[in-house]
Amino acid sequence: MSTDDERPEVPAVPRTRAEMRAAREAAEQEEAERISRAVAPADQSEPDADRAEDAAAREAAVRDAAARDAAVRRAGEREIAEQEAAARKMAAFEASARADVEATALPAIPRAPEPVILGARPGNPETGVAEPETPGAAPETWVAELVEAPPTVEGALRQAQGPSSAQGSGSAQGPGSAQGSSSAQRPAPGAPTRTLPSRRFVLTLVAVLGVLVLVGTGLGIVSLLQGPRVTKVQSDAAQAIESSGSRVILTANQSLAAIDPAQVTVEPEAPFTVDASGRSIGIRFTVPLDDDTEYTIRVSDVVGAGGGPKADLTTTITTPPSSFFLLRRDVDGEDKIFRTDLTGEGSVVFSADKINDFRATSAQLVVAVEEDEGSKLLVMNRDGSEPRELELPGVGYVGAVQVSERGGLVGYSYSDRELSDTEGRASVLVTQSLKGDDEPQVIEVADKEASVFAWQFVPDSAAVLFIDFDGALSLVDRSSDAGVQSLGLAANIQGVSRGTYTAIVERLDGSVVELNLTDGSEAPLAASDPDYGPATTITPFPGGTLRHVVARDDNGIPSGQAIIRVDDDGAAEPLVEVASTDSILQACASPSGQYAAVVIAPDMSNNPYDEMLLPLPQNMEAHLIDLRTGKEIVALTGFDVSWCQTAPRF
Repeated sequence: MSTDDERPEVPAVPRTRAEMRAAREAAEQEEAERISRAVAPADQSEPDADRAEDAAAREAAVRDAAARDAAVRRAGEREIAEQEAAARKMAAFEASARADVEATALPAIPRAPEPVILGARPGNPETGVAEPETPGAAPETWVAELVEAPPTVEGALRQAQGPSSAQGSGSAQGPGSAQGSSSAQRPAPGAPTRTLPSRRFVLTLVAVLGVLVLVGTGLGIVSLLQGPRVTKVQSDAAQAIESSGSRVILTANQSLAAIDPAQVTVEPEAPFTVDASGRSIGIRFTVPLDDDTEYTIRVSDVVGAGGGPKADLTTTITTPPSSFFLLRRDVDGEDKIFRTDLTGEGSVVFSADKINDFRATSAQLVVAVEEDEGSKLLVMNRDGSEPRELELPGVGYVGAVQVSERGGLVGYSYSDRELSDTEGRASVLVTQSLKGDDEPQVIEVADKEASVFAWQFVPDSAAVLFIDFDGALSLVDRSSDAGVQSLGLAANIQGVSRGTYTAIVERLDGSVVELNLTDGSEAPLAASDPDYGPATTITPFPGGTLRHVVARDDNGIPSGQAIIRVDDDGAAEPLVEVASTDSILQACASPSGQYAAVVIAPDMSNNPYDEMLLPLPQNMEAHLIDLRTGKEIVALTGFDVSWCQTAPRF
């Protein structure tokens, strides 16, 4: 590039300090003479009164002149300083320009006939460099051509190619050729000048663009060759062991072709459904997952929506160890709710004088506290913090507390404190929001508040299954206005299976059936193999049922009790057995059916009941058992493990 065209014009000012000082003194002398002429007396023969006025005017003029003189001196000093700074800047600019000329000096360019063509030409077989078509013709350089043309990107690229293509032929002409080419780089005087782009900058720009194109092309080719792959996984492992319906969502790097559920496998096995759309594949588990387990999810032979190679999408999730709550009553002190794990290590999260019952969701605890004037229903965080009281239908007592995780509801049996044969409500079923943002709603049948003998929430829904005191079995969904659905007569509700919408119901004739709550169809519950006889309670879990049976002697007197584990195919084996001196009060399974909790009251003859609204023996033990191996894990003091859907029943 030429630096002659870029050198700024230096103002015509003195360059030495002596010259600048002389100029400043001359300016000061000229200003002083002008001031003297301005203040000279216009008439010496004025009266004395006018002389005094003129003297005052002269003094003011002198002061003004002094002020202007000081301003002139300051302006001169600033001008001198600015001129010195301009001189230093000019020197630095010239040095920088010389360095730039040395760094970007163009090589010698051979002369060529008009027009200059930058295409391929026959080359020198020895040097491999293109030769000019007409040696010795009138010289014109590529620099001159670019000065005449507008500075476009294409022109800049031709600039980058020009010196390179001509350098070889120019070197064959010797040193003199280089000197002539250098002189040709300057345009004629008066010609318009343009700043030419640096050759180094243009080459760097071209190289960067080339690298970006290569990288983008390479990534596209790799993506096409590899097929779809997982870029994001969403899951909540802690929620997955608490309740059914948890999801794992795999997001791919491209839109996918239709996914067949047969392409999806889960190890260890767990029931699931598949919902895929666009780049996402959702796997929804219909039952809770086991704790402390690594699950591998694989989607085989996945193809992009636009075709291409097949690929397998794989991810793993690890569930945390289980923790749960249990209640321990103390007749001499406060009742306590503990949070513990399978090792038995735990801590107190809530305590009160009389805790009648409680239930837990994945985020909250619901506690029924008994007081002299009636019951209170409290909702709090799982660590016992931020307790708040829910509004009740009146002043009365609460029992049979249950929760619906999916529906966000709490339900309970309520009785007024003031109750007689003609006044008050007895054992009516009430539901309300866990948030406490609505009023309690009493279940009605035929526009009348119904007294309820037994009831249960249907898992994974807001539906309520109940039996009134007339023996009518009914179903009502609190999330809709469909009303009450009649399901015949029944003596008891044993339980409702998770994920299947199937209830185990005891009919009035003593038969036990599996009732499909979606269409009302039913089938007899299969007997166990071997057959241990009729069960007093049946608790379903994913994979089977827990059946509480009582052994009797020839005279019908109880001789022992047992909890029998029965698989879905009917195979049965005893899980817990106790003698006639002990009593089994409660049996339930963990959400996934991995563990069981069996509550035993030992030595019943020496184990008095307390005086609570739900009276229970003072000494109770909760035995935790691995349902897969049948081995006991730990025994804890207390009852009402939070895996259980309902409180102990008799």
